[in-house]
Amino acid sequence: MDFRYDVIVVGAGHAGCEAASAAARMGSKTLLITMDMNKIAQMSCNPAVGGIAKGQIVREIDALGGQMGIVTDRTAIQFRLLNLSKGPAMWSPRSQSDRKRFIEEWVKVLSHTDNLYLWQDIVTSLIIKDNKIIGVKTMLGIEMEAQAVVLTNGTFLNGLMHCGKTQIPGGRTSEPASHGLTEQLVSLGFRYDRMKTGTPARIDARSIHFDKLVRQDGDKDWHQFSYLDTVHRELKQMPCWITYTNLRTHEVLRSGLADSPLFNGQIKSIGPRYCPSIETKIVTFAGKEAHQIFIEPEGVDSNEYYVNGFSSSLPWQIQLAGLRTIEGLEDVVLYRPGYAIEYDFFDPTQLHHTLETKQIKNLFFAGQINGTTGYEEAAGQGLVAGVNAHINVHGGAPFTMGRDESYIGVLIDDLVNKGVDEPYRMFTSRAEYRILLRQDNADERLTKRSYEMGLADRYRYDLLCHKQSICNELIEHMQSATIQKGAIDSWLESIGSSSLREGTRISDLILRPQISIKGLAEVVPSLKQRIEQIPDECIESCEIQIKYAGYIKREQNEAAKLQRLNQIRIADNFNYDEVQSLSTEARQKLNRIRPKSIGEAQRIPGVSPNDISVLLVLLGR
Repeated sequence: MDFRYDVIVVGAGHAGCEAASAAARMGSKTLLITMDMNKIAQMSCNPAVGGIAKGQIVREIDALGGQMGIVTDRTAIQFRLLNLSKGPAMWSPRSQSDRKRFIEEWVKVLSHTDNLYLWQDIVTSLIIKDNKIIGVKTMLGIEMEAQAVVLTNGTFLNGLMHCGKTQIPGGRTSEPASHGLTEQLVSLGFRYDRMKTGTPARIDARSIHFDKLVRQDGDKDWHQFSYLDTVHRELKQMPCWITYTNLRTHEVLRSGLADSPLFNGQIKSIGPRYCPSIETKIVTFAGKEAHQIFIEPEGVDSNEYYVNGFSSSLPWQIQLAGLRTIEGLEDVVLYRPGYAIEYDFFDPTQLHHTLETKQIKNLFFAGQINGTTGYEEAAGQGLVAGVNAHINVHGGAPFTMGRDESYIGVLIDDLVNKGVDEPYRMFTSRAEYRILLRQDNADERLTKRSYEMGLADRYRYDLLCHKQSICNELIEHMQSATIQKGAIDSWLESIGSSSLREGTRISDLILRPQISIKGLAEVVPSLKQRIEQIPDECIESCEIQIKYAGYIKREQNEAAKLQRLNQIRIADNFNYDEVQSLSTEARQKLNRIRPKSIGEAQRIPGVSPNDISVLLVLLGR
């Protein structure tokens, strides 16, 4: 067997699957190494994809030609578009998936990808020569050659699980930790630290009193993750359920705090601020009498349910006793208790925006190894790392995305310029240009670029061109077609909108908050006839473009200013120590991160506007 490859990807989680798929589809001979072939793309925690800002990332992955959106749609058992009561910048798709079928669907994708090979083993060390990666060595003692390597180790680097006072080495339940890589990378000068994450108990549906819970059904409309018209939801749709903790629950949980790894000193690493354990909630929000709990299905043929909002590392007996105080869960039976896990990560300021490490050429990091949390954040990084690994091997311009192009671009820019002091999770508030980075227009932002570099295929590109053509024609019609005074006054009055004082263009009417394209079409036959054959996604896109044109233009102008700063390059060998007019903190941060441009330097915490002015003067600007 010939163990020589263009790209080797270590770890088959969400980052690894996207990295390997992207590199292989672009033409690199790619090897994906995993500990367990039966747990590829395992949903280690919640069996769900998307959510606030995360859903936008998945749509971007799909627009780029990645696979997460396709796999999610085909395995979805509930889909919802969140935040519809807010503006379109906040709309975020989310889907529950069948955990088992999610794995099976990813295995199908990988198995039918040309140039992609799989190997079950554990990588124990990297083979490096002259500060350049040339391969990996595995637990089986096999040395494998590669021109580029992507590490996507998830929570496995020196992973340690906690359930009460019990500690078990491992990266996930019943899976061993990975040892050796952290130690080797540290010896090469990499900075690392430890983080903590956790997962709730899983419970048996047969022990749940669903009649006491509040039912939450999914959406039944046309929305989905993938832009492809060949991809649809195929599985039975299932409800989620809502209940709440209570004061008795909190009393039971407090009784176990002395044995909680989070509060007795057993866990010393940093956990996620925005997804805290239930024991952290009752301590941090001591005056709160109840916390919302979602009971979510794991699959159409499974009795396993996920207790969202009840992540815990308390002793299993306390977890069970606490759950049984919650309405609807009085007789609950556990499949397994929740647990916390500590693992190694590396300071992401040691990376370029391509996710290649600064110390070792052609070595890439993606996912939780960079201090992020979440399947979506990992997958987005994996795709970027896989693309750039291929480019490094075969040539081409590095693939990066700006903060005005994608949430993935925001994510990577935050990691590289700011680093992390807690598990990084994406939110819409992290993006300055939210109205540009909507979930409906990811294809318009990214598919053309991806097609030109060889990842998105021709069919996907043609779909985009067709959509844009339809949208342009519809918008042009609405901007030119006029509705005469008095023609629809009775309808306008019925919806609480003012009557027309003169002939008015359709596009101007759409600006009114009470009016939608479909609603107006019901009283304007020419508009109804025009939109009858137009896909709903195109109609929604046109409506957003018209209603929010002013906001979109303003953010485009702001983004253009940022682009000008990004174009002012800083030489790799620029000596910041010689610039005494820079603040001490700025010199330290600039020396450590080595930004490529003034735009990047401006986004580094600790670099002040005065420091930027100094640099602009020195660079002749």
